[in-house]
Amino acid sequence: MIRFLWRATRGYRLTPWRSPYLRWRIETYWGLHAERIRAGEFWEFAWLHRGDMVRFLRWADRMERGT
Repeated sequence: MIRFLWRATRGYRLTPWRSPYLRWRIETYWGLHAERIRAGEFWEFAWLHRGDMVRFLRWADRMERGT
């Protein structure tokens, strides 16, 4: 799970809201345009959808491991 987060935030670990990949994921999931995502919107999304994010990370981990 942590491995996926580490790769997804590469180059943006201290500012994950600037990650093009994470912006794209939030845009496709939440509908907020990627260029409008700032720190506040990112953390609001992370807090409101933390359960969904954990499920997604577990799924991504299973897909990576092939189980």
